Amino acid sequence: MATQTTASCTGSTLLQPISDIINLPLDQVNFVACQLFALLMAVWFRLYLHPSKTSPFIRHVVATLLGFYLALFCFGWYSLHFLVQSGLSYGVMVFAGLERMHRYCFIVTMGYLIICQITRVYVFDYGMYSADFTGRMPSLLEYLSYNCNFMGILAGPTCSYNDYMAFIEGTCYEPRHQENANGKENGKYKQSEPSPKNDVISKLCTCALSLAVYLSLCKLLPVEHSIDDDFISSTPFHLQVVYLYLAMLALRPKYYFVWTLADAINNAAGFGFNGYNKDGSPRWDLISNLRILDIESATSFKSFLDNWNIQTSLWLKRVCYERCPINPTAATFMLSAMWHGVYPGYYLTFVTGIAMTMAARAVRNNIRPYFLVSDSHKRIYDVITWAATQVAISYTVVPFVLLAVGPSLKFYWSWYFCLHLLCLLVVLALPVKKRRREVKGQTYSLQKERQQDNQNEHNCTDNNCNQKDKTS
Repeated sequence: MATQTTASCTGSTLLQPISDIINLPLDQVNFVACQLFALLMAVWFRLYLHPSKTSPFIRHVVATLLGFYLALFCFGWYSLHFLVQSGLSYGVMVFAGLERMHRYCFIVTMGYLIICQITRVYVFDYGMYSADFTGRMPSLLEYLSYNCNFMGILAGPTCSYNDYMAFIEGTCYEPRHQENANGKENGKYKQSEPSPKNDVISKLCTCALSLAVYLSLCKLLPVEHSIDDDFISSTPFHLQVVYLYLAMLALRPKYYFVWTLADAINNAAGFGFNGYNKDGSPRWDLISNLRILDIESATSFKSFLDNWNIQTSLWLKRVCYERCPINPTAATFMLSAMWHGVYPGYYLTFVTGIAMTMAARAVRNNIRPYFLVSDSHKRIYDVITWAATQVAISYTVVPFVLLAVGPSLKFYWSWYFCLHLLCLLVVLALPVKKRRREVKGQTYSLQKERQQDNQNEHNCTDNNCNQKDKTS
């Protein structure tokens, strides 16, 4: 395999001619090629390495080796970081006690992540392409397979270890209500192993549409144009707002393409089954990372975030929000910024996100009840909050796209920091309900449920009944 160490790509140069022909960066061509290869391998993996035909050991080995190959093809020597980080975490798990294992793992992996992000940005080349670092006692093979399998090594999504092991061992397809209260089969939902074919095809169609929209609009509506001096001086403010919304609308299909393709790859391999609907049809959304319609129709800042990068959001909620004793909202946003990297734009975005979340919460608690008196009033409220949410999201994530401090502050200054000031006024003027007691209560309840689930785990035949006790 040929590799290069230029500033643009550290992976294979095999597809450089294709990159030159279609005029796309080599790293992006490598990524798409590897994901398409992974899709084919996923189908093969499900058909020929099915749990009924081979052992979990073979499935672990093949998934891991394919993952390493894809990482090497895309990232070259950078793929060593996957091994180093996994090795450090596994070492902590071996030598640390069970009571403190999770704390030490978190400190070690986040520390390694931050060091890698600093070297990525400041030691090598600011803005260069490189690997994007993202952070029970298994065997070493099981742990490497979980972290480095070919289905998720390039684009995720995050999944729980228990879900992954159930997939490898073939125990994730048990239908709901297979037995009645007397222990006899009632047959109501008893079905053969579900096929992901329809869901995979649907998700691939979503990928194709998302990619077509992104390639058609991304160069027509660049976010960077919003800080162009001529644009700022000659364009009325309301049209600047419209342009920013359209620019962000044109940017999001890139993420829709990447995450939906990753979901389709996992589904094609047989991973992602999430039980059955009431009509008996299978659900393949266990590790889905976004809900596009809910994102585009979100009427609150929280609703938008809840449907965007879902698996990472759930991880942040479990690791930080439910455990942080002081201001869990701010702590969660800052941890998310650290997880993404060390570009200043990330921190500007997530600090702004804290203000937006607090203001949106205050508005919802104090103003929304007045619009619930009738359906017509509720629809008016939904339209207003939809528009406000889309503008707020677009305003917040500009630094995330621009990355650097100068351009980000230039954008906010061109808007006179108006939404920052508005959030401050809303928070000061409207009372905000204390949420810490509620969170503590939810955490205590969650712990009790986990204990109960652990007691019932061996007797449970419902694929969905142990969602709360799963660990990542």
